[in-house]
Amino acid sequence: MIFKQAPEPTIGRLAIYLRALRTILDSGVSTVSSADIEKITGINSGQVRKDLSYFGEFGRPGRGYSVEPLVNKLAGILGLHEKQKVMIVGAGNLGTALVGYTGFSNSDFELAAIYDNNFNKIGRSLWHLEILDIENMPSINREMNVNVGIITTPGTAAQYAADKMFESGVKVIMNFAPARINVPENVTVRNVDLTQELQILCYYMPKEEIVEIK
Repeated sequence: MIFKQAPEPTIGRLAIYLRALRTILDSGVSTVSSADIEKITGINSGQVRKDLSYFGEFGRPGRGYSVEPLVNKLAGILGLHEKQKVMIVGAGNLGTALVGYTGFSNSDFELAAIYDNNFNKIGRSLWHLEILDIENMPSINREMNVNVGIITTPGTAAQYAADKMFESGVKVIMNFAPARINVPENVTVRNVDLTQELQILCYYMPKEEIVEIK
């Protein structure tokens, strides 16, 4: 099915709707309205309807949405109809923390592998995974078939990590490294700069009035 091009904020809200609807489904409720979704997510009901309209007609006026079919539709739109395997490149502090993150076990993602190029780390156990040699990624991933990658390397190693991921068949990459990476058009990258996010967040802190200097 071909959908209308949806803005990136809409995609972000779909993930929020999916999480909320799964909670509703687990509670035994079979039908919800956009107003019900607003109460749970805090997102305006009109915005909910507009976001969903990018992907087809899901509900009926006066009757709302059938929860289970909507959950299945949103999971399909987000590529989450089944668990997605994830690999990490970079067994430093951030990579180690992500491997130990317990939230993966209750999510749509399965952490399948972690790679590094440091021979002092390769072969060591990191929580439930063995640190693998990045040079072996293409052959290993032919068996694992991982499509989602996370880069947690230093900036100088990020491009090489991305190149190896592309060579191995990875389709989407989350890049935590402090460097921009170049990938082919059929690979999607989302850059996450923690310092930049904190700078943006600080904009919303209460501030003293700025006095103009003349």
